[in-house]
Amino acid sequence: MRKSPASAPESREADAPRAAKRTVGVVELGTTSIRMAVAQVDEKGVVRPLDMLNQAVSLGRDTFTRGGIGAETTEACVKVLRGFARTLREYGVSDPGSVSAVATSAVREAANAYAFLDRISIATGFDVKVLDEAEVNRFTYLAVLPHLRADARMMSGDTLVVEVGGGSTEALLFRDGRVAGAHTYRLGSLRLRQAMEESRLPGRRAMQITRNEIDRAIRHVLDSVPVAGERRPGMLALGGDIRFACLHLAPARAGAERVSLSAAGLSAFADEILGLSVDEVVKRHHVSYPDAETLGPALLVYARLADALKVRRIRVCKATLRDGLVAELVSGGSWTPEFERQVVSSALETGAKYRFDRGHAERVADYARVIFDALEPEHHLGQKHRLILTVAALLHETGEFVSNRSHHKHSQYLILNSDIFGLGSRDLVVTALVARYHRQSPPKPTHELYVSLSRQERVVVAKLAAILRVADALTTRPGGRGGALRVGIAPGEVNLALEDAGDLTLQQHRLRQKGNMFEQVYGMRVGIRGRRGTAHEEQAIDVV
Repeated sequence: MRKSPASAPESREADAPRAAKRTVGVVELGTTSIRMAVAQVDEKGVVRPLDMLNQAVSLGRDTFTRGGIGAETTEACVKVLRGFARTLREYGVSDPGSVSAVATSAVREAANAYAFLDRISIATGFDVKVLDEAEVNRFTYLAVLPHLRADARMMSGDTLVVEVGGGSTEALLFRDGRVAGAHTYRLGSLRLRQAMEESRLPGRRAMQITRNEIDRAIRHVLDSVPVAGERRPGMLALGGDIRFACLHLAPARAGAERVSLSAAGLSAFADEILGLSVDEVVKRHHVSYPDAETLGPALLVYARLADALKVRRIRVCKATLRDGLVAELVSGGSWTPEFERQVVSSALETGAKYRFDRGHAERVADYARVIFDALEPEHHLGQKHRLILTVAALLHETGEFVSNRSHHKHSQYLILNSDIFGLGSRDLVVTALVARYHRQSPPKPTHELYVSLSRQERVVVAKLAAILRVADALTTRPGGRGGALRVGIAPGEVNLALEDAGDLTLQQHRLRQKGNMFEQVYGMRVGIRGRRGTAHEEQAIDVV
């Protein structure tokens, strides 16, 4: 169903030059529908929505009941996407770099996902990327960030951003404007609806079981939202179901960018919807059948979560995954300095959970970045890999939380099983392996996780792990931040200089132990020297 673009907010930069404007389109294959947003971007990056389309196709019902997407549903998707492709052409969007198409849990969990995506590509030309859970969190962050910045209360405390989808619930915890946690739970409104139907129990009994299931999942959510004293997190809700509730509970504000709802009012409205059959919801509220299926269970999750958090008011904003996709198209990528700070913040939260030595970890990360930057002409890696190296350096010794023996292996396990905001599943594997190889043996063909990587990913692991080993060898002194590191590159060798280093005998010994992998990877020997003095008077002490 096409929504009128007339209600879209106008750009704040209305007088920007029109010559530089371009039009972009994003498509999302969700659990219950396929959605597309078309937007215009000016030379300053200001976005003005042009059109929004939404067609109900219940991919999730196929996947969550049969395990795969049926032929009839596949062809329904083809029909919708062909129509969307025509709309994009009408808007003049033909450059592949101006279109982004993604799919979420309903396609991700389908046994025949590859065959489905091939059919979509052949029939429509859309190259659909299946997002993993961390990528969904990343786009949600990009979408919600402007709304957080617009509300001082949400930037100066704890705010839990929640979206209940058909297949899963996404939760982002912001603490004083920083991402403190990112989690995905297999608690979806369509999954809940199907469980209610399959139970074949009377309505009241089925509802009680559903509430118990929701409350059990919410306990996991609360475990990731530690509450100190009286400090309670606020709640910011996203999603079509909660925006629908705004139409009925706050009609005068329903079109606003941000709306505040009474938690008690939402709970009562959820009970009212759940008291109706799906057919009755369709007739009374004029929604599609797939939307009617998910509405009640989704609102119940929001209401129960608000009750568990003890919040009286729920903030609702209009941000969607598609807003995040547009933001990435506009910026040319998610890996901005602000985004990287959020990833590092999440990594530090993870490290704190395992009682890491933050001073040592940050010192290793600082040195690793300096070496990485100096070696750029040698490793040819990008900003994303620099961030992966940083996270691996921060968490390389978290395994000591489990045991000092083979702690590098424990670090690998803990990283793999942590929710580190912004890192996709493949990124997390690379990060875990880089941390593992900071000591002991280098990668071997017998290491199962390592050999599961592509050749390109294995090369990245080797390059980053070699740098991490050198950085870790330099940080042996207890306490303090350590002196500044300078790196010089000469033919066949890398020269490291530590400011105010003092006696570097131990660092030299450790570097001889850990530097072999660096020489194997880069074909360069590593030397170290100390530097001390002031900017006007400097004495170099060669310890190589």
